[in-house]
Amino acid sequence: MQELVKQGHTVYAICPSGEVSGEFAQHNIIHIPYAIERSSLNPLKEIRSIRNIYDAIVPLKLDILHTFTAKPNIYGTIAGRLAKVPHIINLVEGLGSFYLENDLKSRLVRTLIETLYRQTFKLANTVMFVNRDDPAYLASRKIITPEKIFIIKGVGIDTNKWSPLPKENGSTRVTMIARALTHKGVLEFIEAAKILTKKFPTVSFQYVGSPDEGNPFSVTETFMQTQSSIHYLGHQTNIRHILAQSDIFVLPSYREGLPRTTMEAMSMGLPIITTDVVGCRETVENAINGFIVPPKDSLALAKAIEHLLKDENLRKKMGKKSRLKAVQEFDIATIIDKYLEVYGLQRVR
Repeated sequence: MQELVKQGHTVYAICPSGEVSGEFAQHNIIHIPYAIERSSLNPLKEIRSIRNIYDAIVPLKLDILHTFTAKPNIYGTIAGRLAKVPHIINLVEGLGSFYLENDLKSRLVRTLIETLYRQTFKLANTVMFVNRDDPAYLASRKIITPEKIFIIKGVGIDTNKWSPLPKENGSTRVTMIARALTHKGVLEFIEAAKILTKKFPTVSFQYVGSPDEGNPFSVTETFMQTQSSIHYLGHQTNIRHILAQSDIFVLPSYREGLPRTTMEAMSMGLPIITTDVVGCRETVENAINGFIVPPKDSLALAKAIEHLLKDENLRKKMGKKSRLKAVQEFDIATIIDKYLEVYGLQRVR
């Protein structure tokens, strides 16, 4: 959005009011709020959400509408076509937690999502994905045609900001940063830490992130606080400092779009241990900048961590490879160029 403003375009951030709403004006971006219920599946409320988006955008006479995440992708595209927006782009950052379970509700919601996406993608001009697996799956089910697929490496990070910093002390730290959900692999991390603290009593295993209230896959604050094998730090804003004091970054998630925390850790020169699942496998070249382990396998996770704990030189070598991969593939400048390519624009140099 900042780059588009720099080029002289009028840029609107069309989203519900929230923590960052006040920041848009600082960058000459116009905030247009609308109401939507994130977790609702009530058809009447969903129709109202589409109307809310339509009412927000129709006076703007947009040339391009770029939507993000499932509901705004679906509802925004419908509203955009009703408002006669000539060019609509969707960004699918991941297919979500309903693709991790096979209970009746998850199957029904998957069917609904795919039915709606099949119609949405017909209306969209381009659909951007942050990994290779999600579009391949959707194309195999004829939910999207290959010519509409555009793969982009996430939303980008500022690798100048997220650059290696000297450690303030010599203690070894293994860090996981994620919402405290079972789907993020929190239980496997705790179990791996239990296994390893017996062998490495001076190593600190720290968890950064809080439970997600209302999410059925969230663990509780009390549970996290009572796990003796980890240092539970809860929600933190000083992530850069935490990563600077870490030696190994771990994300044993069951599925991701393209995990930003992992990209930040890579950019700061950390070796990565993650799982062989959608999204996560995009960030690690196995045995090059880290290790890929099977999901839901705390023993394999512990073995990979132990391998790095025993070899400081290997940690440093892999950390340098992580930094190189982050700069080459995930830097914000590269990502902006890709966005502008989709918009049919060129960066102002």
